Amino acid sequence: MKSEAKPDVAVIGLGYIGLPTAAIIARAGCKVLGVDVSERVVETINRGEIHIEEVDLDGLVQGVVARGLLSASTEVSPADVFVIAVPTPFDKDHAPDISYVLAAGRAVAPVLKSGDVVILESTSPVGTPEALRDLIAEMRPDLKVPGLSRETPDLSIAYCPERVLPGKILEELTNNDRSIGGITPRCARKALAFYKRFVRGTCVTTDARSAEMTKLVENAYRDVNIAFANELSIVADKMGLDVWEVIRLANRHPRVNILQPGPGVGGHCIAVDPWFIVHGAPEETPLIRTARGVNDGKIRHVIRKAEALVEAHPTARVACLGLAFKANIDDFRESPARLVAATLARRFGSRIQGGAPWGAGRPSDSPAPGAALTDVDPGRGGGAWLIAPGAHAVSRVVPRGGRGDRLVSDPRGIGPAHPRPAEGAAAPLKLAS
Repeated sequence: MKSEAKPDVAVIGLGYIGLPTAAIIARAGCKVLGVDVSERVVETINRGEIHIEEVDLDGLVQGVVARGLLSASTEVSPADVFVIAVPTPFDKDHAPDISYVLAAGRAVAPVLKSGDVVILESTSPVGTPEALRDLIAEMRPDLKVPGLSRETPDLSIAYCPERVLPGKILEELTNNDRSIGGITPRCARKALAFYKRFVRGTCVTTDARSAEMTKLVENAYRDVNIAFANELSIVADKMGLDVWEVIRLANRHPRVNILQPGPGVGGHCIAVDPWFIVHGAPEETPLIRTARGVNDGKIRHVIRKAEALVEAHPTARVACLGLAFKANIDDFRESPARLVAATLARRFGSRIQGGAPWGAGRPSDSPAPGAALTDVDPGRGGGAWLIAPGAHAVSRVVPRGGRGDRLVSDPRGIGPAHPRPAEGAAAPLKLAS
């Protein structure tokens, strides 16, 4: 890849990270081929449309497709840089599954040529770039790969995880710092030259394993800190305290910064990545494992409180507002709110309605099986109880004055303040539910 020429790029995987990444690279003037196994996704993008919700992504994709800089296909074609952004889930025992990464490697290997750069962006357990390298070496013995040849390698293989917040993905893909790890220093330098074409943040080079661990550590750190807040909320609930008042006052200490509790932890990063560390070092990670248990346990706590609320009012309809794992997005992966609504729907049937405005029109499975999807209005009807397990902005549009005598279970504390518990007594329904 010549530094003065704009490389042709193939992005493998056109999901929540792959498609924005492909569009950002295309905006920088590179010709990008997006590859996905879904014919529907490919057809949608080639029309200049998008299949996910993300701020400003629709206009960007429409523009780069119209300019001929972005196209999509189910087949990989030759390119100069290959960016792999495919899922890395875990199994029922929380063991990481890198089969999608290896499948992407098998698709890329036949079209590789000398001088190409292969970059893995998928969050992965430490050692995955080497596994990808070994697969390519097995399939392409005609190419010298880094770390396995004493001669100058024909390929460069690197790892560079994203650090983005849903709702701000385009902004953060461009402006956030990046850790770029190469299997060799030369690989890191090649990948650095590529990322500097479209990243304004600081790009720091390191080895591939350190870059992988960095991403896992970032999300495990947040998981541990959220677990403290969630455990505190359960304690406050038992003691009849307003957990948000306690946190607000504690955070006035100059060296204390407690996060906000919620119904658990969702998404495909914080709720998943800590298990990759635990799997790699099971005896050395009691804190990380415990934090995962605390956050999963908070979901069960919220479900128990919600069930008690519904049982206490057997004729009431119930609106569960905000089913995505984060506000104003359509991503339901690992969402605690989705699990709360689905659990209630299995038990209480048609009484349960789920408010998921971003996902109601998607051609995928219901985000809360068994719960009728709705907007917020039915939750404002007579006899409805509002359970706001998620963080969706729709949860804010039911003002306190419009609730009448309806009860609200609000594990995120995003609604107007509830009455404080009477002094010396625990209220029947508290903010720390």
